[in-house]
Amino acid sequence: MKHISLLLPHGDTSLSNLEATYKMFTKVNEAAEQVGKPPLFDIHLVGMSKDPKKALVFTVEPDLSIHEVQKTDIIIIPAVHGNMQTVVNNNSDFIPWIKEHYSKGSEVVSLCIGAFILASTGLLKNKSCTTHWLVAEEFKEMYPSVKIQPYKIITDEDGIYTSGGAYSSLNLILYLVEKYAGREMAILSSKIFEIEINRDSQSPFIIFSGQKDHEDHQVLKAQDFIEENYTNKITVSQLAKMLNMGRRNLERRFKKSTNNTVIEYIQRVKVEAAKRNFETNQKNVSEVMYEVGYSDSKAFRNVFKKITGLTPTAYKDKYNKEDVMI
Repeated sequence: MKHISLLLPHGDTSLSNLEATYKMFTKVNEAAEQVGKPPLFDIHLVGMSKDPKKALVFTVEPDLSIHEVQKTDIIIIPAVHGNMQTVVNNNSDFIPWIKEHYSKGSEVVSLCIGAFILASTGLLKNKSCTTHWLVAEEFKEMYPSVKIQPYKIITDEDGIYTSGGAYSSLNLILYLVEKYAGREMAILSSKIFEIEINRDSQSPFIIFSGQKDHEDHQVLKAQDFIEENYTNKITVSQLAKMLNMGRRNLERRFKKSTNNTVIEYIQRVKVEAAKRNFETNQKNVSEVMYEVGYSDSKAFRNVFKKITGLTPTAYKDKYNKEDVMI
């Protein structure tokens, strides 16, 4: 039986993370018992102390304090909302405890922005990690040594697991159910909780708004030009000439400021415009393709799928309200 420590951090802890995680593992135990098998998971709510924790409008009582847990197999860190540096500071007492148990063989899981607490342990250094795509840039600034992958739903490396934003945490719990209870139980759980099994990307949900939180005014001019003229053909040489810069210098500064090459940025602006078109009107794929400045359907399809994880047709079918209602 796997001993699970579901942490109760200080602050505005995600009740949905707590409740869904607890319930999913509990349901697996119930399903096992119904066929005469022993329960697979021993799950406990664990706080820094056993004092009740106020989470939004509810009060949650820990089963155990960290001082009472001698051995645990899996530590799960839920999302905690608020200023991330404050969240990390308020939960610093968890850090040595998590590191100690990881060194003894425990696996560590973060759900959504719980990744900030996990990263503060140093255990993610030079490892892959995901979190909610909305805070990916902030995460990079706080933890530059971590290989942030905001497009992923799940990462799994050296006994450390992270999940993407919000309810994608359910996919990670399902992933752990499959690992420890088997594929059949994971499929059953996916059906009970109506979770799309094997979903592996946050890409369809990401809203690209441009990375402009920097002070390179020449790069900002280039970004503004791209966003205002994305329907036309734009080249790096054209931008460099417009800004009186060398091409290599522009490429270097653009990548440093935005984490995208110029070409990648142009593609993302075009794809974001195409997404909005697919979501709000009944234009076909070819019409949208031409409107955002593509003339090659194969190139448009490949770039769109690379960025969103879906083909243009699949994206339109998924998000267009009128198509859904039909």
